[in-house]
Amino acid sequence: MIDQATIDRILDAAQIYDVVSDFVTLRKRGVNYVGLCPFHDDKTPSFYVSPAKGLCKCFACGKGGSPVHFIMEHEQMTYPEALKYLAKKYGIEVKEKEMTEAQKQAHSERESLFIVNQFACDYFRNILRNHADGKSIGQVYFRQRGIRDDIIEKFQLGYSTNEREGLAQAALKKGYKQEYLVKTGLCYETDDHRLRDRFWGRVIFPWFTVSGKVVGFGGRVLDSRTKGVTQKYVNSPESEIYSKGRELYGLYQAKGAIVKKDCVYMVEGYTDVIAMHQCGLENVVANSGTALGEAQIRLLHRFTANITLLYDGDAAGIKASLRGIDMLLEEGMNVKVCLLPDGDDPDSYARKHNSEEFQEFIRKNETDFIRFKASLLLEEAGKDPMKRAELISSLVQSISVIPEAIVRDVYIKECAQLLHVEDKLLVNEVAKRREKQAETRAEQAERERQRAQRLAQAAQTAPIGEGEAGEVAPPPTGEELLPPPPDALYAAEADGLQAPPEYASFIPQEGTEGREFYKYERLILQMLVRYGERIMCHVTGEDGEQKPISVTEYIVQDLQEDDLSFHNPQHRQILNEAVAHLHEEGFRAEHYFITHHDPTISRICSELISDRYQLSKYHTKTQKIVSDEERLYELVPTLMINFKYAIICEELKHMLQALQDPAVISNTEKCNEVMQRYSELREIQNTMAKRLGDRVVLK
Repeated sequence: MIDQATIDRILDAAQIYDVVSDFVTLRKRGVNYVGLCPFHDDKTPSFYVSPAKGLCKCFACGKGGSPVHFIMEHEQMTYPEALKYLAKKYGIEVKEKEMTEAQKQAHSERESLFIVNQFACDYFRNILRNHADGKSIGQVYFRQRGIRDDIIEKFQLGYSTNEREGLAQAALKKGYKQEYLVKTGLCYETDDHRLRDRFWGRVIFPWFTVSGKVVGFGGRVLDSRTKGVTQKYVNSPESEIYSKGRELYGLYQAKGAIVKKDCVYMVEGYTDVIAMHQCGLENVVANSGTALGEAQIRLLHRFTANITLLYDGDAAGIKASLRGIDMLLEEGMNVKVCLLPDGDDPDSYARKHNSEEFQEFIRKNETDFIRFKASLLLEEAGKDPMKRAELISSLVQSISVIPEAIVRDVYIKECAQLLHVEDKLLVNEVAKRREKQAETRAEQAERERQRAQRLAQAAQTAPIGEGEAGEVAPPPTGEELLPPPPDALYAAEADGLQAPPEYASFIPQEGTEGREFYKYERLILQMLVRYGERIMCHVTGEDGEQKPISVTEYIVQDLQEDDLSFHNPQHRQILNEAVAHLHEEGFRAEHYFITHHDPTISRICSELISDRYQLSKYHTKTQKIVSDEERLYELVPTLMINFKYAIICEELKHMLQALQDPAVISNTEKCNEVMQRYSELREIQNTMAKRLGDRVVLK
C-alpha cells in the first residue's frame, strides 16, 4: 500500500494538462483547454481541461476528474496503479507499506500480465544484444534490412532463439507463473502438458499501449526459413490486455509527432513503420494486416483528424485503401490516399529516399478520397452504364456517412462535377441513405433498450446483494422498511454537531438518478464540496452574540429539522466526513475530497466541482458578476427547500405503493406504523408547500 504522504506528493506534482496532453490533443480556449473526448465517440471537442482547478471533464459523456481519475479510466488501471504511473512520470519515489496476504492475493491479474510481458520484452532484447545467436542471426537480419541500432532501441526489437522452451524456462526460474505465460500468449501448453514458446526462432516486435506498457508481440520468421512457410508472422493471441483490433503498432513512438504535424500516415506492417521512422517521418502507425476498426480510428482521432493512407501501388494495396475509407469518414476524419510507385511499399521506398523526398512525394501524389475513389472506379466502369451507376452509389454511400453537413455538401458538389450528374440527384440519394442509417441506429438503440429492460427485470427477481464473504443478502422484511426510532443518528460528531439521521427510505436505492430530488441532492453536495467550510451566514445565539454558520453546518441542521438524509450512500459518507473534519485546522472540503483515499469518493467530488467555462481575467475586471460563493446565503437554503420538497413527494409515492403490499396490509401493527409515518410526511409536505408559496398539495 502507498502511504498517504507519498500520495499527497504525487497529487501535488501531477498537472492535469501535462497528464491529459500525453493522450489527447488539446487546444487553448480561454483559460481552459479543449479536445476530443478519449472515452466516447466524440466528433466535436467536448473534453475540457482546467489547469486552474486541476480537473478534466467531458460535457457529453460526463467522464473526467483529477489526473489520477483520468489515468484510471484511460489506461484501465486501479487507483494504486494510476498513482504509480504518475509517480514514475514525475520522478517520485513510491513508498509502500507491506501488503497483507489477502491484498497480495487480490493484486490485479491485469497488472500481472503486463509484468510478464515486460519481462519477455526485456528477455528478447537481451538475447538480441548479448546472445551469440542474437548477434549472428537477429542483428544481422535487422542490419540487412538497413535498420540502425538506435531504431532497434527505440522500438525495443528483440530476438528469440530456436530453443523452443527458452523463454518459458527463464520465466519460470524467475518465479513467473505458468498461467500468466499462457494467458499472455507468450507460451502455450502442449497435449503432453509441456510449456512451449510461441515465438521461438523469430525476430520480435513488441506492441505498446499509448502510455508505453507492453501488451503483445509480433514475431517474424527469418528469411532463410520463409520458404514453404505459410505464416511468416505470428502475433500474440487475444487476451485480457491485448486486442489487435484495438491497438495500432507504433502509436506510442509516434504520438508526439502526430500531434506536432497534426497528421498521421497509416501503413500496413511493422517494417513500414520502422523504416519511415528511420527515414525521418515519425508520424506513422500500422494496423498490421488487420482490417481497420472503429476502436483504432477513435484512438487515432484523439491525436489528429487528418490521415493519409499509404499503401502499395498493387491491386491489394488499392483494395485495402477502399476498405477503410468509409469507417474513417464516419468518425469525422479528413482522409487522403497516397499510392506508392508499383513495386514499392513504404519500407522499400523509405530506404531509397530521405524524409524530404518522401514528404515531397506524398504532397504531390496524395489524393482526396472522392477523387481517388472516383478515378479508380471510373477506370473500372468504362462506358458500362450499370457499372457507372454502381460507382455513383458507392460514392454516395461514402459521402452519406460523413457527420458534418458542410463537408457533405462540399463533397456532393465535387462528386457531381467529376461524374457529370446533377447535384440535386446526389443530395436526394445522400438524404435517403442518411435516413436509412438513422432508422438502423434507432432500431439498434431500441434493441439495446429492450435488452437493458429485460436485464433490469431479471435483476429485480435476483437476490438484492451479497455480503463480504459472498453470502446472499435476504430480501428486506416489512420491519426493515419502517423508519428507525428518532435517536437513530450517525455516531460522527464534531463540536456538538451531528450528521442527519439515516432512515430506511421507501424509495428504491437503484434507478433514482433521474428523479427530481436526486438533482437537488447533487447540487447541495456540490455546494458542500466546494464551500463546505465557508461561512454563509450568522445567527444570534441565546447569549445575544452573533454565531457564524458554515455551509456544512447549515446543510446538516436543515436536514435534521425534518429528519431527512441524502439518498445516495456515497453522498451520506461525504456529508459525514465533512462534519467530522469541519473544525480541524486548515480543513478545506474541496482539497480533502478530491484527494480522498477512496477513489469513488474522489471521483464523485471531482465531477461535482468541474466547470465547463471559467471567466477570463478581462471579463472579471470589466464586469461585476456575482459568484455562487458570494450568494451562498440564498443559494444553499433555496436548494435545501427544493430538495426536501422533492424527496418527500417521492417518498410519499413509494409509501402508497408499500401500503398495497400484502405483507404490510396483513400485519395491522406494521400497516398502522407506515400510515402514521405517511401522515407525518404529509404534514411536512403541506408546511413546505406553504414556504415555497407557488405549490399546491392536493389532499
